[in-house]
This record gives sequence, structure tokens and C-alpha cells, in this order.
Amino acid sequence: MTASALLSGTDSAAALQMLARRDDDHIDLGEAALLLATRDRPGVPLDRYRDHLDKLASDVAAAYGQSGSGAGDQLAALNQVISGDLGYTGDSLSYDDLQNINLMRVIDRRKGLPIALGILYLYAGRTLGWTIEGLNFPGHFLARLDEAGDRTIFDPFNGGKIIEISDMRALLKATRGGDAELLPEHYAPASNRDILIRLQNNKKVRLLKAKQVAEALVVVEDMLMFAPANAGLWHEAGLLHSHLGNLRAAMVALEQCRDLSLSPQDKHRVAQLIGELRNRLN
Repeated sequence: MTASALLSGTDSAAALQMLARRDDDHIDLGEAALLLATRDRPGVPLDRYRDHLDKLASDVAAAYGQSGSGAGDQLAALNQVISGDLGYTGDSLSYDDLQNINLMRVIDRRKGLPIALGILYLYAGRTLGWTIEGLNFPGHFLARLDEAGDRTIFDPFNGGKIIEISDMRALLKATRGGDAELLPEHYAPASNRDILIRLQNNKKVRLLKAKQVAEALVVVEDMLMFAPANAGLWHEAGLLHSHLGNLRAAMVALEQCRDLSLSPQDKHRVAQLIGELRNRLN
């Protein structure tokens, strides 16, 4: 077994903390998602999962071949391998299963949430040098290929189905209500850190629904390892610590949030929370 084949929880934490010092463009989404997966499965060898991702990308390259051109052909090659040859599909029957978020289990089971499947598409496309991005579309993760101005938006959860503007509008209204309208920000590319945060937020939300607050706090703290400058995560950590009765830890987290917040209004609101916690301690 190679030195990289086995990761303990401590090893994965150190690796995630290293991502905090890395430029966003230099974050490998596949590797980072596997590192996050080890937080639930410490000690599970990663080599075969890394090999799977690399084989997936090489198979897509072969499917694209010499004759491929444009975003449509790129998407066809991705779909042929990911949803066709390998049989990946969106898990609509057990959508809230936490296994759908863990990339190792997604690879084992060949099914997952939109964002987990999207990471497979992004990893393969970027390995081949293609311009492929996740979008800041709310509620349902979508991705976009761009080849020489030929842009194609698609849905990784539904076999890489091409998504038109009318489809995006319908998806938005289904998740955000009938009054929701498409905005330019919904077409904006998501950063790699934001994609990883969004992946883990799915886990956090499900744990909170199950009233597993301590476990949800661990997820937030894992996110802070690779995104320590995210004021919102510090705010969440503070509230969860407070809920669990960890008042001093809550104050430390909220002080970090206050210092990182850019809005004077946000700073004021967080300062009020800190004051309330200080009064409870006294």
C-alpha cells in the first residue's frame, strides 16, 4: 500500500487545511471531495477512487476522439462515459441519503446528488483542458461547458440533459417559489471552494433536519479548514456552538465572523450576539 493510499482523520484534516493556502483555481475538486469523504470514512484507501477518476477522464478523452468539436460533442462524450458506460445516475429514490454526498460512496454506488455527480463531470472535463464550470444556480446544481463561445448548460443529475432557459426558469420556481425570476448571478460560475461548501452544506442541512447538531457542527468546522475566510461559516459555527452550550467557543467563532464581515450592519448584528453570549457567561 502506498503512503497516499491510507488517510487517517488527522491526515485528511491537514490536507484540507493545506487547501486554505491554495489559490482557488488550483484546487482539484475531485481530490478535495475525496478528502472530505474520508472525514466520514477514515482509513479507507483512496487509491482506487483516484484511479477511477483518472480512468473516467481518459475514457471521456477516448469517446471525444479526434473528430469532436464544440461543447455539444464534449457533453456527449461525458454523458457516454459517466451516465452510459459507468451507469451513474441521480438518486431520486433515496435523495436525502448521506451516501449521496460522500464521493467515495457515490463512486461505489454509481449514484448521488446533483453536485456530487457534477464534480465527476467537472473533474473529467478539466483534466482534458475543457472550460467547464459549476453555476451559482440555487437549489439544483447545474454546470456549463464553453468551447469557443459555444455554451451548453446541463444537468448532471439527469444524465447530463441539456438545460434551456425555460428549464432553468422552471427549476428556479420549483425550488424558490412561483415569484422567483432568473438573475444574472444564476449564470455566474461558482468557485471551487463554493462548490465544496455547497457539497458539504447538503450534509449539514440533512444532519440538522435529523437534529444531529453536534455532527452538523463538525461538518461546518471541516468546511472552515479549507475556507477559513468565510464569515458565514464562522457565523454558523458560532450559532451551533451556542445551541450546544459551548458559549466560549461560540464567542470565538462569532468574533472571527465579526472581523471577517464586510458589512457594517453585519458587524453590528454579530457584535450584539457576542454581547448576549458574554452576558450569559457572566
